[in-house]
Amino acid sequence: MNLSKLSGIKVGGTFLVTCRRPDGGVRWEDTADNMVVNVGLQHILNTVFSGSAQVTTWYVGLMASSPTVASGNTMASHAGWTEFANYDEAGHQEYVEVRSNQQLTNSASKATFTVSVDSSVIGGAFLTSASAKSVTTGTLMCGAAFTGGNKSADDDDTLEVTYTFTAGDDGA
Repeated sequence: MNLSKLSGIKVGGTFLVTCRRPDGGVRWEDTADNMVVNVGLQHILNTVFSGSAQVTTWYVGLMASSPTVASGNTMASHAGWTEFANYDEAGHQEYVEVRSNQQLTNSASKATFTVSVDSSVIGGAFLTSASAKSVTTGTLMCGAAFTGGNKSADDDDTLEVTYTFTAGDDGA
């Protein structure tokens, strides 16, 4: 089968991360266009076409410096990046999405992390079915490195993460 001759769908999304100082002022803002990894694509196909159980709660996590996301990444194996876990919250932050047509977003309920260490380096974000920090279980849906490279944050800065996921015709 020649997939290049088929029309199809594209799925993917963008993380928008805003770092705020303790006084509420914006320290920096960056975006990260994600890669939906193979296990994420398999989860979508299994849920839609094979009747597998859906994940009812997804979680946003953060990546440490200089992440490289690869299609074969899973929560158990992601050699190109490490998780950033230096924040006060007990675990990943719930992705509370609202759907509109072919798009999901948590813009009305952003995932918020309170940094716990000065001079922390954050490089990107990911979406997972696992709620615990630094866990090696669960389904990794996608991950992304910041467009503008690594960013620094200090103790008590907050990171507000908006993730927008879209599905659409590929235009072929």
